[in-house]
Amino acid sequence: MKVILLEDIKAIGKKNQVVNATDGYARNFLFPKKLAVEANAENMQKLKDKQKSEERKKQIEIENAKEIAKKMEKMILKLKVKAGENGKTFGGVTSKEIAEELKKEYKIEIDKKKIDLKETIKLVGRFSVNIKLYEGVNQKLTIDIEAE
Repeated sequence: MKVILLEDIKAIGKKNQVVNATDGYARNFLFPKKLAVEANAENMQKLKDKQKSEERKKQIEIENAKEIAKKMEKMILKLKVKAGENGKTFGGVTSKEIAEELKKEYKIEIDKKKIDLKETIKLVGRFSVNIKLYEGVNQKLTIDIEAE
């Protein structure tokens, strides 16, 4: 019997996948626990519509990420920090501070986890940081750190 899985099931398949299951397994386990539905014409159409809408949503998110990347191309983010005479900062600049400054300055919201900062920046100067905007869409951001 062909069924559409509603959840990931180990050794059978992933969510929204059409798989063959034995009649007894489907009727006695998958259907009562709402882990799958029968792969009839109506349910197959619902699955196709759902996949189309998810694909459309993904395309919109990719377009938005590319627009943000285009804006960030020419952008130079300026951060003022307290620093000593030798150019070393007190503390350091973290990805959280960069994300907050981007939101405050340019109204671009980026999760701090998507800012690829190997370690905190502890010197005054100009740095380039890679930002992962979406799967496959990355952009370099120039950060200018100045002493107060």
